[in-house]
Amino acid sequence: MQPLFWKNLTAPQRTAALRRPAQVAQPSVAAAVRVIVAAVRRDGDVALRRLTKQFDGVTLRSLRVTPTEFITAEASLSRADKAALRTAYRNIRTFHAAQKNRDLRIETQPGMVCEKTVRPINRVGLYVPGGSAPLPSTALMLGVPSQLAGGSVRALCTPPNRSGGVNSWILYAAQLCGITEVYKVGGAQAIAALAYGTNSIPKCDKLFGPGNAFVTEAKQQVSRNADGAAIDLPAGPSEVLVIADNRANPAFVAADLLSQAEHGPDSQVVLVAFSAAFAQRVLSELEKQLADLPRAKIARRALGRSRIFLTTNRAEAVEIANRYAPEHLILQVARPRDLLARITTAGSVFLGDLTPESLGDYASGTNHVLPTYGWARACSGLGLADFQRTMTVQAATRAGLEKLGPVVERLALAEGLAAHQRAVRVRLTNQAS
Repeated sequence: MQPLFWKNLTAPQRTAALRRPAQVAQPSVAAAVRVIVAAVRRDGDVALRRLTKQFDGVTLRSLRVTPTEFITAEASLSRADKAALRTAYRNIRTFHAAQKNRDLRIETQPGMVCEKTVRPINRVGLYVPGGSAPLPSTALMLGVPSQLAGGSVRALCTPPNRSGGVNSWILYAAQLCGITEVYKVGGAQAIAALAYGTNSIPKCDKLFGPGNAFVTEAKQQVSRNADGAAIDLPAGPSEVLVIADNRANPAFVAADLLSQAEHGPDSQVVLVAFSAAFAQRVLSELEKQLADLPRAKIARRALGRSRIFLTTNRAEAVEIANRYAPEHLILQVARPRDLLARITTAGSVFLGDLTPESLGDYASGTNHVLPTYGWARACSGLGLADFQRTMTVQAATRAGLEKLGPVVERLALAEGLAAHQRAVRVRLTNQAS
């Protein structure tokens, strides 16, 4: 991570320095996913069992988690474990419940009433990774807003472990969210099952959740198919940008950078500092903390493709952050809220020295499903509204139609759409109604 002086970079150099590592969809991955999706559409549960044995090394008699397995999972966790999940659940629920959309009704002019009504997406499919790093936090992040939205079907898929079971933390998190339909299916085959349905797994209208390259590609493929399903957010490798002034604690900054770098070798971390001396102190802390980090090998590979920018003032730091549009933005500066007022593009922002990104990942209450790879310029993080849809409604009285009808007639004729105009005229000339 060699520091780059922002003011010394030309415009093209700045653009190049802020560019993420290329995420090229491997043709082999896309081809393999097409085969898997086609197999699930054709053979349903038979294909799911075959693929689970092939990829997970498990032969399953039943794809669905039984009530007994839920009970066993809860019993296997300590009281402290369950208390931690319950605290996270409460905080996430509190924050998302406050996002509730309410029906709207307004009279735009006398006799013309317009409304907006909120409805849940009826059938949602939730995907929770469960391989080398099972993510019960993701079960909460998807489960809580789907619970609050109130859809009729919530199906959760997660890969089985080597014994044919599901991670106890994930099952207890699902239970807290009132999810009873959990299936022991992972990978692209799970996405295909949720998108198209099988005898065991219901077809869903929209799919949520992160995953590996195969899961991501499968989500893209089913979302492009008219018979498939919508998806939540554009997905990419995890990332963080930290703005740290000279009074920040280098150990805190290094820990934040590593918390993202350990996700995977394609993760990207960016540090924006105000002096070369401070940046060097952070680099020294990184080496110190890497010494006993269990996933140090992965983190080092991620650090190898990351960036340090040196700036002369806060305005430059803000410019870098807004241009990069990070998934996570940490402001370890004096008066961080002053800086926040000028931030326009980020998935989630963490203010001050005492707010590590880990809080948002697990239990602060905000959602950790966030736009990556620069999508924060146009997309928001997951929230309650993503599990809902709205419909508009309008109703006119006779007086309302007589007042507004001629306006609509004139506009329709201006566009050359005579049938639109006549749909109004026939009512205006017919007094029976």
